[in-house]
Amino acid sequence: MGPLKGFRILEMAGIGPGPFCAMMLADMGAEIVRIDRASGRTRLIDGDDRLDVTARGRKSLALDLKKPQAVQAVLRLCADADGLIEGFRPGVMERLGLGPEPCLARNPRLVYGRMTGWGQQGPLARLAGHDINYLAISGSLYMFGRAEERPCPPLNLIADMGGGGLMLAFGMTCALLERLGSGKGQVVDAAMVEGAALLATSIYAQKAMGSWRSDRGANLLDSGAHFYEVYETKDRGHMAVGAIEPQFYDLLLRGLQIDPTTVPPQMDRAGWPSMKQRFAGIFRSRTREEWTRVFADSDACVTPVLSPEEAASHPHSQARGAFRNRYGAVHPAPVPRFSRSDPAPPDAPPEPGEHSDSVLRAFGFTAGEVDELRSCGAMA
Repeated sequence: MGPLKGFRILEMAGIGPGPFCAMMLADMGAEIVRIDRASGRTRLIDGDDRLDVTARGRKSLALDLKKPQAVQAVLRLCADADGLIEGFRPGVMERLGLGPEPCLARNPRLVYGRMTGWGQQGPLARLAGHDINYLAISGSLYMFGRAEERPCPPLNLIADMGGGGLMLAFGMTCALLERLGSGKGQVVDAAMVEGAALLATSIYAQKAMGSWRSDRGANLLDSGAHFYEVYETKDRGHMAVGAIEPQFYDLLLRGLQIDPTTVPPQMDRAGWPSMKQRFAGIFRSRTREEWTRVFADSDACVTPVLSPEEAASHPHSQARGAFRNRYGAVHPAPVPRFSRSDPAPPDAPPEPGEHSDSVLRAFGFTAGEVDELRSCGAMA
């Protein structure tokens, strides 16, 4: 089940965008074998492996890649795999003996996916970094924030997950499709700094057309406009307003009980600050629940700002099954949906090395070869 059913992909254990990329592919039905460290899973924070939902849908093989026998085992797996995902700094896989050259030599049809912050080449390529650094250099972080305030990072969703994990999943899927015609694999170089810039393409288009100002908090979508903003309510909750189109703006004014003849034109930027103050005072006069009822079933584009726990229990989420409560964790369900090849619910996140024996046997290793890898310390 799932549109990627039948594809086998190796995932070199890592953190952040690499696991997210592998999760995306696993959600779509690909068979993902995660090569964990023999010493346990790599993570930034401690926790129960079974609750790490970004690791859902995989099998885990635990190897000590400092052992030559383990490296040879991975090369042997490459011979019968469709793809490989790695997220180390440039040169690390080469030093391990698992760079693109030996892997593609074993399997010329292999799609070798590389996830880095800065890319495989360039002045910054070998430096450390995190989402906030890639977002900063991409030009995107500059745009997040309100007027007269410093830039505010949007968690690690833009560079890590969107510009990194999602772009690599897209790139590897493209390479697998291209292989149908060429019969050849290739290396996919996904750099988070470039992916973060690409996600801002529509803003660059607005800048080119002269409709986006360089000042933060002065534009339509960056909290500059009163009709695209978050407002605090009487009970310290918040409502999100996104009434851009004129017909939606009219409904917003009606819900706020504002006479349209008493306000400046919607797109008159000079009137935005005073209108924002007016809106803020009105929204503080009622609770979040009261405003939710006012704008229920309305095209005014006004919605309550929900916590993650509230989002999972929202009637719309419940109706569509947008979240799942499985293996002791609430987590977003796989997307998108398919009319004919919808994937099965993903399996629980594995413990490191949970499937070592079964994975190797599925790739053609004999019982004796599996025992030999364990006895020499190459496999946990």
